[in-house]
Amino acid sequence: MNSKERFSSRVDTYKKYRPSYPDKAIDYLLDTVGLNSQSEVLDVGAGTGIFSELLLKRGISVTAVEPNEAMREAAIAALEGYPNYKAVQGSAEVTGLPDHSYDFIVCAQAFHWFDQTAAKAEFQRVLKPGGKAILIWNTRLTGGTPFLEQYEQLLHSLGTDYGAVNHRNISRDMLESFFKPDWLQEARFSIRQVFDFEGLSGRLLSSSYSPEQGHPNYEPMMAELRELFARNEQNGTVNFDYETEIYWGEV
Repeated sequence: MNSKERFSSRVDTYKKYRPSYPDKAIDYLLDTVGLNSQSEVLDVGAGTGIFSELLLKRGISVTAVEPNEAMREAAIAALEGYPNYKAVQGSAEVTGLPDHSYDFIVCAQAFHWFDQTAAKAEFQRVLKPGGKAILIWNTRLTGGTPFLEQYEQLLHSLGTDYGAVNHRNISRDMLESFFKPDWLQEARFSIRQVFDFEGLSGRLLSSSYSPEQGHPNYEPMMAELRELFARNEQNGTVNFDYETEIYWGEV
């Protein structure tokens, strides 16, 4: 499937069940990276607006670029009340925006879908001199508890193409080559989601590599998920733990 259309049928579950980002991570962007209320920020691959909203709440102006119409419309519906927000159709490779017009580009949970060579050229074009790109992921921990380990096994055994599209495929060399030499800087933070079974199901189905109804793996995966939950729940919930990774610098 075209990567720009993978989430068209998952907008509602994506909005409801995907994690936000830690307050400390946003503090870091302001205090260390330098975002402020005067910054013009471009959120590329903005999806349903989860990250855009965190910046808007801090008084930062955001232009959101999203190629998927359903996700973009969901973001507009949620964020149209912010006067310093606008959303445009475009992609990381072709934003359609003016040269040298943004102080920062942020990409939250999106960079692994980009054509990195084309995106780098486009980022260089639209960033102001000295402008910086910021790549962010909530990386789900795959070990440390039986639940996390078993959930990871479930994705490998019954997911449609989990191994191929997992953002962990972005290597250190890829990151270093995207930024100017010796510019890559990074930080890490922690965040947790606590789910009952309905929430856990929604979180799984928000992922583009989970089979949808009608796929031969759908019923087996949901049955195994229920068993996994029953084995691991404590007081009716399980924990999804993440490491929020931030990589930034000039490109």
